Amino acid sequence: MASGLYSNTLNKVMNNTLSTNFNSQTFNCMLVTAGYIPQLDTHTGRADVSNEVAPGSGYLQWGKAMTGVSLSVTTDGSSIITWDAADVSWTVSTISGAAGAVIFDNTTASYPLVAYIDFAGSFSTTSGTFEIQWNSSGIFTLDLKP
Repeated sequence: MASGLYSNTLNKVMNNTLSTNFNSQTFNCMLVTAGYIPQLDTHTGRADVSNEVAPGSGYLQWGKAMTGVSLSVTTDGSSIITWDAADVSWTVSTISGAAGAVIFDNTTASYPLVAYIDFAGSFSTTSGTFEIQWNSSGIFTLDLKP
């Protein structure tokens, strides 16, 4: 499965039926195994996510709160919206079979899903650091200019 955005959350934000603030709310990044098959059109909240990596040394259930979250809009006429955050890492962790990450809003009651990131393989650590380095262009960008 390729990386992507969960359409239900963005639809609700755009319809003003979900009060997720991409600048100021708490978002978590959780790791999942290859057993999780994201349904970007139908999965809506954290409860829809299965096969989270096992909590243990250095990794807690539902992942980690993200820091440095920011939403920006270009002012140069290119009409690009960018959502970004600081890279996420779990130090001194023992993590097995992480094949992807799910980002969700950890502030809103239903824990709306935002993005799925496919690692294109399964990765593990043994008393090491597991780090996700976001693209220098942001976690996602929306190009609004045709």
